[in-house]
Amino acid sequence: MSEGHRNQVVAYLGLGSNLGDRERNIRRALGLLSQKLRLVKVSSLYETEPWGYKEQPRFINCAAAFATDLGLDALLGFLQQVEQALGRKPTFQWGPRVIDIDILLFGDRVVHTEHLEVPHPMLPERAFALVPLAEIAADIRHPVLGLTVREMADRVSGKEGVQRLAPPPEITGAGPGRPGPTAGQ
Repeated sequence: MSEGHRNQVVAYLGLGSNLGDRERNIRRALGLLSQKLRLVKVSSLYETEPWGYKEQPRFINCAAAFATDLGLDALLGFLQQVEQALGRKPTFQWGPRVIDIDILLFGDRVVHTEHLEVPHPMLPERAFALVPLAEIAADIRHPVLGLTVREMADRVSGKEGVQRLAPPPEITGAGPGRPGPTAGQ
């Protein structure tokens, strides 16, 4: 990285929405995230089956890589602010939501705290996260399992419920000096 980006870490985020205008919710979230984080890559949009609680609308999901100099706690706080700004309300576990933003990977860091676990503990079981992530970060290794994202995506069950819907979204409000989306292929 250049001199100004020496201490930055690439955070791989999973975004999902199954309420309202799902594509617009994802685009708006990416735009808000880009105001504080440097967008590196964003995957295509995928329509996916609900996970955990099945009696709800289908999701639209994508993965995005953002470079940041924020620490994990500050990043988590920022992601929660973006979710709230887009109208996310508390609900039950795995329930419907306007927007959900998860930290999937944060460089090669491994963190276990009371309120945060990175890598995301459910990542190896979630096709809706692994398929988009493999599009933009296939060769990145899970720092605990030692598997690449591609290897995890090849092994995960439920891939048949993950359907490519649209190319990487155009990001509005990305801010000056921040690139638009770069597809992972």
